Amino acid sequence: QVQLVESGGGLVQPGGSLRLSCAASGFTFSTVAMNWYRQAPGKGRELVAFITTVGGSTNYADSVKGRFTISRDNAKKTVYLQMNSLRPEDTAVYYCKVRYRGADYWGQGTQVTVSS
Repeated sequence: QVQLVESGGGLVQPGGSLRLSCAASGFTFSTVAMNWYRQAPGKGRELVAFITTVGGSTNYADSVKGRFTISRDNAKKTVYLQMNSLRPEDTAVYYCKVRYRGADYWGQGTQVTVSS
């Protein structure tokens, strides 16, 4: 079955960095686009970044452009989100998501808290 397991969240000061990882299993990882979403307290879930398959084209929410970088390692079946220059408004639960054979699958999420 499809499984996504996020890791790497934590507490960081404003201006700091974190790298999130999402380990995937149960599907052919290299053939599907991968997504990072986040959900802040009291807000809806928003798309942060996605990366396509071969070639790895990427796209980002305006709020994170120039600060976050999504990447993937198809051999390790893992997608990453490098987050730099973090701001308090980046505080959220971060999820990876994949659409596979017409269904959406989500990880359990990892908490990122940006605070001094």
